[in-house]
Amino acid sequence: MAAIYRAYAPRILSLLLVHLMLSACSEMLSGHMTDDDKLRSESIPLGQFLIAYQAADRSLPALAIMHNSAKNKVLWHTVPGKSFVMGGKGKEAIHEVKGSFFIDDETQDTCEDQTVASLNVVDGAFVITGALDCQSGKSIGYVFTLKPYSNNQLSFSAELGDKSYNRIYLNYASEKDESFYGFGEQFTYFNQKGKKLPIFIMEQGIGRGSQPFTLLVDINASAGGEWHTSYAGVPHYMTSKMRSLFLETSEYSSFDMTADNQVQVAVFSRSIKGRIINGDDPLALIEEYTTYSGRMRELPDWIHDGAILGMQGGTEKVMASYQQMKDSKGAVAGLWLQDWVGQRRTSFGKQLWWNWELDNSRYTNWGDMLADLKEDGVHVLTYINPFFAQVDDKPNVERNQFNELLEKGFLVKTHNGDPYLIENTSFSAGLIDLSNPEARSWIKQVIKDELIASGASGWMADFGEALPYDSKLHSGTPVESHNRYAEEWQQVNREAINEAGRGDDIVFFSRSGYTKSPGLTTLFWLGDQLVTWDKYDGIRTAVTGLLSSGLSGYSLNHSDVGGYTTVPSPASWLINHRYRSKELMQRWTELNAFTTVFRTHEGNRPEANHQFNTDHETLEHFARFANIYKAWADYRKKLVKDATQKGHPVVRHPWVHYPNDDVVRSLDYQFMVGADFMVAPVLEPGAVSVDIYLPKGSWTHVFTGQVHNHKQGKSIVVAAPIGTPAVFYKTDSKSGQQFRQALLANGLTD
Repeated sequence: MAAIYRAYAPRILSLLLVHLMLSACSEMLSGHMTDDDKLRSESIPLGQFLIAYQAADRSLPALAIMHNSAKNKVLWHTVPGKSFVMGGKGKEAIHEVKGSFFIDDETQDTCEDQTVASLNVVDGAFVITGALDCQSGKSIGYVFTLKPYSNNQLSFSAELGDKSYNRIYLNYASEKDESFYGFGEQFTYFNQKGKKLPIFIMEQGIGRGSQPFTLLVDINASAGGEWHTSYAGVPHYMTSKMRSLFLETSEYSSFDMTADNQVQVAVFSRSIKGRIINGDDPLALIEEYTTYSGRMRELPDWIHDGAILGMQGGTEKVMASYQQMKDSKGAVAGLWLQDWVGQRRTSFGKQLWWNWELDNSRYTNWGDMLADLKEDGVHVLTYINPFFAQVDDKPNVERNQFNELLEKGFLVKTHNGDPYLIENTSFSAGLIDLSNPEARSWIKQVIKDELIASGASGWMADFGEALPYDSKLHSGTPVESHNRYAEEWQQVNREAINEAGRGDDIVFFSRSGYTKSPGLTTLFWLGDQLVTWDKYDGIRTAVTGLLSSGLSGYSLNHSDVGGYTTVPSPASWLINHRYRSKELMQRWTELNAFTTVFRTHEGNRPEANHQFNTDHETLEHFARFANIYKAWADYRKKLVKDATQKGHPVVRHPWVHYPNDDVVRSLDYQFMVGADFMVAPVLEPGAVSVDIYLPKGSWTHVFTGQVHNHKQGKSIVVAAPIGTPAVFYKTDSKSGQQFRQALLANGLTD
């Protein structure tokens, strides 16, 4: 034990110091505001917005924004007596380890006290100018601008006058009981009030704050993550007070909501730009926001036909597993064969050869296999990511793509001009430089020649969150490009399928993303959850991630049935289940049967985890829920069309439809499918019942037919043995009635 302590003590100390530094940097800036003596209070109409400026009286908000549709509702206002624009100078050190980023920001000067010198209307914009007094004794100028973008969106921007100052802060008021939702995929908490949330996409980590497990992963691999680390963080939110705001900038940002009465937004830049949104309810706010983010393309009909089975092992093995599903009469839409390029064994488990061409020795008679599956109406999906690894040790290589990229100079580089090789597990890989137009054309051709030409109907477009902060790009800087790289990766996939004439029927699914990702990718998935029950990185995060991301335009999203990550000994003893259990597999199956896409994953250690076909009971359970998933396809297609037209998520928090119900606001792991279905999945091992809150009205249990009539919302305990999850529909819903009738007609319930 002493030897182990001596070996790991420096690493433990280093990690503790990092956490202490992050805590020390978490305090809000706070400055005072003064006016020029000549300023007077003004009320200025800007399109459909009304801007009120209160001079001199610092007991009132200096600046308030209303909308003509509801002048008694303040969309945004400053904190009385406090600066609303502040600046600073800092130097960040951002260290990357296997796609995780550790950020240490050294503050060199802050400019917190604000003076407003002038108010002017220029070309339809309200412009405030003035100065910020810095701790160093220096005074720097700033410009703050408000301008209507549309009837329900007001653009805001602020810029510091001194280019050497590279930190800008926007400070404004909130209310103590105001909840903050959204921010892209947030996995641990739905309500971010009381939190400080950084927006910088990265590997979400393994454990994500579940202690002491996360610490142990950090000690061994620096890959534990935090409660806030996310593949797809988005600088956008909406609140329980129907306020909404988003940033248009791409640099590192953070939203500090730890104070009762204010929010502070910080950006690693001398400027900030975004919009304030007006809307009467959550759906209206989502519609407005998604005019910026883009809305997701409608899914092809084939994906609704049943399960997408994630399998590996070569032609003979996957066809045998598929035959088991056929024999069980389970509906199958596709087979997802991520190891189509070949598989290698690494320290993490089974991983792929990152060279994007078919491995004919692993998948013999590929064309015949696809033809046989096509006769059954089953599609084949594959896999790609933007990394390329050296494959000198791989047999049967026809095209060494890493060497091609090396020769052409298409990889992201270090500042010395060498390829930037990023460590993954037991190997390193280069990342294609998507800022280079020629590299973009090259990778699009790979997608067309190797994936589409192979007969694939879709693929996982993995990764996109690991652009090194200290790299050198063909154009632009990593400071501005890091968060946008995921969008660029999605865009080249989208362009490739469009150029191939397959833009409507091929489905590629992404785990990383930023603000514009919904308009670029065709489907999201939540990334790599642990095969556990916990709220930091297990099955619970699959619910929270769906609910938060749906508010930020990620309307078509899903998770791996059963989770993905299994951590080998010695770390595994610190989690509830060393490997994916049968019960977890069954409960995750029930959960995902009521989401947009029903897809399995073997995980990183397939042989150790319980699979959909490990035993007869599990196979029958899975086949039944594949048929249940198919049985509500008509309603799901309507919701997907709604997502395309309005940006509304298929899976949504009940708050979206019951924003004035305080009990609904407190729900953590209950969700709605559209406006008609309420689902409370079982997320506790050994549980045979579940608490569910039913808002006022009449609700019918999908599986039992029992009707609950409530004049007011009511929490009830519902029996939920394996195979009978707590799923209700509004009794007068035609879609709900049709779904139950389909279940009865097909023998899927009693």
